[in-house]
Formats: sequence, structure tokens, C-alpha cells
Amino acid sequence: TMQSSGHRFRDVEHHPLLADNDAFDSSSSEADMAERVWFIRDGCGMVCAIMTWLLVVYADFVVTFVMLLPSKDFWYSLINGVLFNCLAVLALSSHLRTMLTDPGAVPKGNATKEYMDNLQLKPGEVIYKCPKCCSIKPERAHHCSICKRCIRKMDHHCPWVNNCVGEKNQRFFVLFTMYIALISAHALVLCGFQFFSCVRGQWTECSDFSPPVTVILMIFLCLEGFLFLTFTAVMFGTQIHSICNDETEIERLKSEKPTWERRLRWEGMKSVFGGQPSLLWINPFAGFRIRQLLLRGKKGGPEFSV
Repeated sequence: TMQSSGHRFRDVEHHPLLADNDAFDSSSSEADMAERVWFIRDGCGMVCAIMTWLLVVYADFVVTFVMLLPSKDFWYSLINGVLFNCLAVLALSSHLRTMLTDPGAVPKGNATKEYMDNLQLKPGEVIYKCPKCCSIKPERAHHCSICKRCIRKMDHHCPWVNNCVGEKNQRFFVLFTMYIALISAHALVLCGFQFFSCVRGQWTECSDFSPPVTVILMIFLCLEGFLFLTFTAVMFGTQIHSICNDETEIERLKSEKPTWERRLRWEGMKSVFGGQPSLLWINPFAGFRIRQLLLRGKKGGPEFSV
């Protein structure tokens, strides 16, 4: 523990403050962050994110070209095709929003004397500094070794979305798990109907592909659908439970005693999804501003925050 400006500055390791010439300007940093695209340059995470997209595209291909288009029932193909593809678009959009949204990163290097003086802390008040990213850690923030930042209300780091799940992108992650679970269940139901139809018709005119190829494609889709449905349904339930209990997964695993006032279950849902219940809760496009994205492009292209 070290004394600084009448208050105590505490961290796990004795880590020196930034030099004066590296002073942190919070106002300029927040403005700069607004002009950047958040993206984690992690090899494993990028591979997992690409795999997620490829698996969704594969499922869409099998459902559309192997099962629905060859069907003689026009309305069956149309309704299921539109429904499946809409859910797929919503799932991939939620994935993108989760991956490219700042999860609530604490500005790097804000543990300076000038910044602490601006906090107007009471004499003797204890604040904590992260020795890894030289930032003042807000309550309930945790350091992510992959993002190399402290994240507010960090729930966990998910390689499938190549990002942390935190204060600002948890809603998109919940939507991602929900829509993936829905399209997985839909694909499994369609596979069941297709197998029944093919067996009843003795595999004649069942698909534009040969029977062996059709069977192989559908078996892989069933395995993919079952695994994704199980994983995302469990994750969706875990996330909703955490939101209702106002407790992150890290806090639950560490059995941290809450030093904050827990929100009521409904208040927790409204704080994550925003406002009163409406269709905006399940809309991954809500809050997306194309104009700002175009302006960033005119300024010389997006920058990486991390």
C-alpha cells in the first residue's frame, strides 16, 4: 500500500505510476475510443469466430439446398426457408455485435496523479490499481489476460465471439446464444422430417444430391445442431440466471461476497437489455448507427482498440 494525495492507492504488486509525460487524459481517451472499432487480435479467437460463421453457413446450405428447395411442398419450403434464414441473419448479426463492441474496457494507464485528483476521493479512501494495465479498477472489474484490459462486470472471455462478455456487450451475447439455439432446434426438426420423408419415399426424388451424400450432409448437420443446441441453451440459461441475480460468472466461481447493492431480477434484465420490455430487446441491430461507421471510413478507416 502506498500513500498518494491523501488517499490510499492499493494494488497486488507495487507498480510505479506512469511518468508525467505519459499522463492520461480521460476526456480525450473516451473521445478516441468512440472513433475506433473494437477488435481483439487473438489468433485462437479469430479462428473460433470464423469457424462459427462457417458452421452457420454450412447449416444454412444443407437446410436450403438439400432439404427445402427439392421439396414439392412450396409453402413448407418457403415458410421454413424464410424463418431459418432470418434466424441465421439475427444470430450472425448478434455475433458481430458481440465481437466488435467494447465490452466495457477500462482505459489503459489512467492511474496517474492528475486523474486520481479529478476523482475527488475522500482522505483515506482505498482505490485499486491493476498492475498489468496500469488502470484504476472500478468495482466488479476484472483483468482479461487475452484482451489485456480490465473489463467492467466481466462475465467471461468467449473465444467463439473473440471477445470478453462484459457490461456493454452482454445483451448481444445473450441474443447470440438464443438465436443459435433456435436455429439448431429448427435444423434438427427439419432433419427429422426430411429423414422420414426420404425413407417413406425410398430416397427417390428426396434431394438433388445422391442418397449417400444427402445422408452424410444431414448426419453432420444433426451432430452440429445437437452440440450447438446443448451448448448455447445451457449458456443462455446461465446468462439469464446471472443477470437476474446481478452476479457475473467470475464472481460466482470465486464466491465473491457482493459489496454492491444487488438489483432486483427485473431491474437486472432492464439494465442489460435497456428500458422496458419491447421488441428492441431481441433486436441485435438496435443502437447500430451506419452513419458513424461511414464517417469512420472517411477518416481513413477503422482503428483497432486493442
